[in-house]
Amino acid sequence: MNNDKKETVILFNMGGANSIKEVNTFLTNMFNDYHILNIKNSFMRGIIAKKIVNKIKANVVKHYEAIGGKSPINEYTEMLVNKLNELDSSRDYKYAMNYSNPLYYDVLKELKDNNVREITLFSMYPQYSEVTVKSSLESIHKAMKKLKYKAKINIVDRYYYDDNYNNAIVKLIKDSIYGKNINEYILIFSAHSIPKMYIEKGDPYKYECNCNAEILKEKLHKEGLHFKDIVLSYQSKIGKLEWLSPTTIDMIKKYSGEKLIIYPLAFTIDNSETIYEIDIEYRKEALNKYNIKDFILCPCLNDRAYFAKTIIELSKMNKKLNISYNEKII
Repeated sequence: MNNDKKETVILFNMGGANSIKEVNTFLTNMFNDYHILNIKNSFMRGIIAKKIVNKIKANVVKHYEAIGGKSPINEYTEMLVNKLNELDSSRDYKYAMNYSNPLYYDVLKELKDNNVREITLFSMYPQYSEVTVKSSLESIHKAMKKLKYKAKINIVDRYYYDDNYNNAIVKLIKDSIYGKNINEYILIFSAHSIPKMYIEKGDPYKYECNCNAEILKEKLHKEGLHFKDIVLSYQSKIGKLEWLSPTTIDMIKKYSGEKLIIYPLAFTIDNSETIYEIDIEYRKEALNKYNIKDFILCPCLNDRAYFAKTIIELSKMNKKLNISYNEKII
């Protein structure tokens, strides 16, 4: 088979600015998304999005400057894609982003030009939410419609329950706390927050985060990893709406004087919300304000081989179950 016509697996995510110059575009794309800024009228949404971007841009730029002038999300995802292509030559692995380059439209255009007839869309969000997964799938659907691109579409839209995936997290936590007395540490699973109104309308995100945390608690216990406490919290709130709680910073405050290890539950790839918000901002508050004795941040799974193998297996399993969407993506 010609390489250009192989089945392609696209890892999809929200993205992040690839440079300081791209911050404005990234934020504008994000806040113009109906699922992020829940305003039906696109004209009004655009006006309000612009106001929000103008208000927060300076702060976001400072965050990016503190982590090297760009989000690490593309670099880590590229490394993961390279590893996937090394481990599985039967398919071609690529990645695409909702709000930053490489955008869905551009990646899909390349696949159409290369006559790729089958695509697996693999979510980089382990838990499903309208704000993340549904938004991405709708954007992909619109791009395919605009391109008049018809291909067989398989979807892996969540995998918080998957045994291999959770084993990979347990291994990462174990490696991150190696040589420490685990019984002295509080483990915080920090998930990205979303407005409560989505949950009230039936979004399964909170339920899936809770399930994921419970699965991991049980696995850690079976591995003999007995933390002083294990809790779930939420981070990255924006605006005045009521969001999921407790917040991660409130949880850090609650455990003042303790030793903490944080695992970013809703993230598979490190980004500004892990390496800036948790590892710089929360770390500073934890050590200087709340007398935290030790503060460990587990990295995300990123390009680790055991995560790559999980993606390969989940993609294959998806095909065996014949979960495919030809006419409508969601």
